[in-house]
Amino acid sequence: MIKIVTDSSADLPNELLEKYKITVVPMNVSIEGVDYREGVDITPKEFFKKMFASAELPRTSQPSPAVFGEAYSKFPVNSEILCLTISSGLSGTYQSAIIAKGLTKNKVTVFDTLAGSLGHGIQIIKAAELAESGHSMEEIVAILTKYRENMNIFILLDTLENIVKGGRLSKFQGSLAKLLNIKVLLQRGDGGTVETLEKIRGKKKSQKRLMEIIKDSKKDFSETIFGITHTGNLEEAEALKNEIIALFHPKEVILNYMGATMGTYAGRRGMIISYA
Repeated sequence: MIKIVTDSSADLPNELLEKYKITVVPMNVSIEGVDYREGVDITPKEFFKKMFASAELPRTSQPSPAVFGEAYSKFPVNSEILCLTISSGLSGTYQSAIIAKGLTKNKVTVFDTLAGSLGHGIQIIKAAELAESGHSMEEIVAILTKYRENMNIFILLDTLENIVKGGRLSKFQGSLAKLLNIKVLLQRGDGGTVETLEKIRGKKKSQKRLMEIIKDSKKDFSETIFGITHTGNLEEAEALKNEIIALFHPKEVILNYMGATMGTYAGRRGMIISYA
C-alpha cells in the first residue's frame, strides 16, 4: 500500500496520525535564539507559552532535504510514497521534499496541498483513505487535485500583536485596531498564500460573518470534514465547533491545537477554520 509522509504543519491530532500510519517530518521553529523541532522538542502548549512571553516573533523554517530523505528511506526499498506538504506559497517545505527524492531508492510523489494547518491535514486524511481503499498513485493525485481546488481556509485574528511584531503593521496601527476592537478575517489566496478578506469590529460580528460565508459556499455539508485549530483558546474553538455542527451538520469536525508554523501568524486567541 502507498505510504503517506507529511510535515508537522498539518496539525493533525496524534490519534489520526496513528490511525492512518502517517509519517511526520518536523518543521523547525526558533524562539529567542533557541531552536526546536515541532512536535519533537516542543509541544504546541509549550510553544504558545514561550511565544506569548517573547517580545520577538518566533522564526519557523522548513525541514532540510536530508530529514525528508531519512523519512522516505525508512520504508522498504521500492516502496511507493506520497508526501503532502504545506503550501509552497507559505514555506519552502515543498522544495525540500522534492529535492529529497534524490536521496532515496523509493518512488516518491510530492503533492503541494496549497494549504496550511488542517486545510493541509484534511487532504492527508483524504489521501490516506484513498490509499487504504486501493487507489493508485495517479488516481489519488487526480482526486486530491480536485479536492484541493475546493478547500476553504479562513483565519480569525483576535489580535494583531504578531502582525506588529513581524513588521507588517506599525505599533500605532496595531494600537488603533485594538482600540477600535477590529478583528481581521483572512482567507487562502491564490497560490496557497494568505490574504485579508474582511476587517470587522467585534469578535461576535466576525464569527457571525464567517458563518454567513460558510453557509453561502455550498448547500450540502453532510460529507464535509471541518478542521478547527486554535492557539490555546480551547473553549472558543469548542463553541465554534458546536455552532458549525448545529448549523451545517457536517460529517466530522476535527479540533486541535495549531502548530508553530501557522500559530506564529495567527497569534493569541487565533483560530483557523478549514473545509472542502
